[in-house]
Amino acid sequence: MEFSIKNGNPEKQRVDCVIVGVFEGRKLTDSAKILDTVSNKAISAVLKSGDMDGKLNTSLVLHHVAEIASGRVLLVGLGKQAEFSERNYRQAVRAAIKALPKGVASASIFLTELDIKKSDIHSKVAQMVEVVMDTTYQVNAIKAKKAEPKALNKIAIHVAKSENTQAEAAVKYGLALSAGVSFAKDLGNLPPNICTPTYLGEQAKKLAKTYGFKIEVLDKAQIEKLGMGSFLGVAQGSVEPPRLIVLQHLKGKKTQRPVVLVGKGITFDTGGISLKPGAEMDEMKYDMCGAASVLGTFRAIGEMKLAINVIGIIPTCENMPDAGAIKPGDILTSMSGQTIEVLNTDAEGRLILCDALTYAERFEPSAVVDIATLTGACVIALGNHPSGLFSNKDALAHELLAAGEKSHDRAWHMPLWQDYQHQLDSNFADMANIGGRAGGSITAACFLSRYAKKYDWAHLDIAGTAWKSGKEKGSTGRPVPLLTTFLVQRAQKVK
Repeated sequence: MEFSIKNGNPEKQRVDCVIVGVFEGRKLTDSAKILDTVSNKAISAVLKSGDMDGKLNTSLVLHHVAEIASGRVLLVGLGKQAEFSERNYRQAVRAAIKALPKGVASASIFLTELDIKKSDIHSKVAQMVEVVMDTTYQVNAIKAKKAEPKALNKIAIHVAKSENTQAEAAVKYGLALSAGVSFAKDLGNLPPNICTPTYLGEQAKKLAKTYGFKIEVLDKAQIEKLGMGSFLGVAQGSVEPPRLIVLQHLKGKKTQRPVVLVGKGITFDTGGISLKPGAEMDEMKYDMCGAASVLGTFRAIGEMKLAINVIGIIPTCENMPDAGAIKPGDILTSMSGQTIEVLNTDAEGRLILCDALTYAERFEPSAVVDIATLTGACVIALGNHPSGLFSNKDALAHELLAAGEKSHDRAWHMPLWQDYQHQLDSNFADMANIGGRAGGSITAACFLSRYAKKYDWAHLDIAGTAWKSGKEKGSTGRPVPLLTTFLVQRAQKVK
């Protein structure tokens, strides 16, 4: 998609479609008023006929409006003017793009003029780019008959002349973030017979070559040498070899302690010996979305050349019920030396993450954030809207929450109280890998916290937000927006 920043009157735009807004009660925005005046009240006449009232997510296409250079005018509903917010703005942009007729190749959008509290022109333009890219994303389906590419390829975003510099920067930011989100979506949507641990390692190497990251992809022998017995315990049931991917984006000062992102990379999760039900098991290809979000975030900050030091650690393997797979009752020794009684082999994500969290210590991080499709319990607790956020440092949690609000990729702060730790008690090892049904997402976070005592740490449980089921099945690319915004805000603080 080609984006440009333009100034000028809406009636003079020689594009396939001009997009303007209408508030509830048929209240025209400034640009819509100009079109109405030039066309001798043609727009008002249509609205008075009752074809559109301006409700949020509604739209109406007008063809060959008199005295308007564009062949079409798209009116998009904005909802109640007094209640207009960034959320409504994003919804209106999405509704407008979805409503564009198939033949529209170029469009001019006049929506950044809308007044939104606590939102400047950079935010409005960047969000527009992000929403357009998200709305026009097409699944990288492996089909003999490919989906026809959409005609839309040029979008002009209209701003005031005084806003040009900020708007141009916002387009670059929005495109960088969208590139990261799309990359995470592409990886998540691939079938598990293609997106294996080896494949993820290859993609990380390509990313490193493109953006100048340092890269290591450790094989099974190297992982064994590190003493990652917990990680290898999960991997031992699969013929696919495990990989430990370590990416380094080092654009900050040499003395700057890095932020470490740790992504769960289970490329397919059967549950192991504790086998999952067959229904919807195909969606367990998304169990590597934590890993995908780390790679997507690295692509975004690579595009931005963000002046910060960031390390990405991705333990990746399959969880399969082979004859050699771990069994309930087995005891694993983690890289930290702590032993784990495996009571349920389907609680495998924490078993690979704990060794990666121990590995992160060597980088003397300023903060560590792990990202994982970890528990169904988190979906029950929070649904599909926010990711679950746990942390041993309130200040870090607040940073991530603020980044989530700013990026519209929200998280919700969950408790990590000592009261829950006893649920992981084991008679035979230092801990069990599950703590029972009660507070399942919390006890999973408690487990991870035992490996993150030497630094500020946060855990994002994205089991409810990483993908959609049903008719719109597919990866969401979350939480790339949250993570990227978090890193951008950190980079601004350490200048």
